[in-house]
Amino acid sequence: MSVKCIDVRKNHHKTKWLMPWGPNHCEKLKDFDEAVSRQIEANDIVFAVHIPLPSKEMSPWFQFMLFIMQLDIAFKMDNDLKENAEITLDVSLAYRDDMFDDWKEIAHAIEIRKLKCTFGSPKTLESEGRHYDCDFLPFMEIGSVAHKYYLLNIRLPVNERKGINVGIGEIKDIRLVGIHQNGGFTKVWFAMKTFLTPSILIIMVWYWRRITLMTRAPVLLEKVIFALGISMTFINIPVEWFSIGFDWTWMLLFGDIRQGIFYAMLLSFWIIFCGEHMMDQNERNRLSGYWKQVGPIAVGSFCLFIFDMCERGVQLKNPFYSIWTTEVGTELAMAFIIVAGICLCLYFLFLCFMVFQVFRNISGKQSSLPAMSKARRLHYEGLIFRFKFLMLITLACAAMTVIFFIVSQVTEGHWKWGDITIQVNSAFFTGIYGMWNLYVFALMFLYAPSHKNYGEDQSNGDLGVNSGEELQLTTTITHVDGPTEVYKLARKEAQE
Repeated sequence: MSVKCIDVRKNHHKTKWLMPWGPNHCEKLKDFDEAVSRQIEANDIVFAVHIPLPSKEMSPWFQFMLFIMQLDIAFKMDNDLKENAEITLDVSLAYRDDMFDDWKEIAHAIEIRKLKCTFGSPKTLESEGRHYDCDFLPFMEIGSVAHKYYLLNIRLPVNERKGINVGIGEIKDIRLVGIHQNGGFTKVWFAMKTFLTPSILIIMVWYWRRITLMTRAPVLLEKVIFALGISMTFINIPVEWFSIGFDWTWMLLFGDIRQGIFYAMLLSFWIIFCGEHMMDQNERNRLSGYWKQVGPIAVGSFCLFIFDMCERGVQLKNPFYSIWTTEVGTELAMAFIIVAGICLCLYFLFLCFMVFQVFRNISGKQSSLPAMSKARRLHYEGLIFRFKFLMLITLACAAMTVIFFIVSQVTEGHWKWGDITIQVNSAFFTGIYGMWNLYVFALMFLYAPSHKNYGEDQSNGDLGVNSGEELQLTTTITHVDGPTEVYKLARKEAQE
């Protein structure tokens, strides 16, 4: 809850910060009726908020600070809240690391927020003093908590001639809700990243070494799996450790970009993974063959990147900025999100179609398995099992991610059953993160090229025909010799 301070100096906010409590606290007002009786103008009132509460201090382990504002607006007949009213806030943020230091300014801005309020009772004399039900307003976001104490001074400047802060009702109080990451969770998060980084790096090195031992060049699917491993490693590298010692406000934006690269790579992998198992007449094993499917991913990712730069990118300079506060900003943000949503829908249509085709083709090829020799039959049964197993795991991982997103939007962070409190968001964050690491680990382990040589004596006669009728399940050829005439003839058979 903000404290109403009196500031009757002419040169507002230039020489002194107003503290709500402590040895150098400001002269306070109980309410605005007192201000009227003492003939104190609205321009001489400052709403002061100290972060955190007395006898506490902030910590770099909190990682970020997000604040939303709630206005307590009372109904008054002669000072009613206009429709589509806008409130102008003159806000300043300062910090210090010792209770006796001077405050140092971080940011100052004049921001406009739209008021969206409803009044449940009829607007009569009897209803005077009742409060409007107002939506929360986005107020401030900082990407690091490098200092112990923060101070906010908020003014509501009134200028009747320019129509500034006119028709906004009778504001009784300003409340701020602060959100930050729990320090204990941050330590667990950092520990996970520190542990998982070498795990994925080791499997990546092993996987690429297996590929380079082959006499052939890497095929597209192998390259994409390796690229997915790189993007996972990029997320894993625990650069967040530096945020404990440095005031890096760009860490939130950097985290969004890292996550975006991984998910774009993951979506691209699923398309290519299905495509390389299609066994159709199309020319595969090259990225250009997937431009129709990968295109929407690129467009959608670019739109979300631009949206993030417009929001969190600008907040690096002005932590009070929000793209949703203006008509143009809201329309622009919605446009980017809608385009990204359309691209996502197109992507999933493509993916569902490709998965259906792959399973249909595999079912057709499975009928040829009994006629094969035991060694080759086991080899191809392994390939089929590997593909189906991976598709099931993929669906499970994707479903869990969607469930996590929905739950994180609708819960308040924990559920309480009796005396047991379940930290749902914390569990989901660490669980989903660990799950995708295991998924990438399993991919590289399952799809590392085999060095077993299925000789030509087994290649022929399996089906009682020439080697051209071999069963080819994927373009990832596992023979040491690499793509041979068998691979080319398998394409010819599929075409026929």
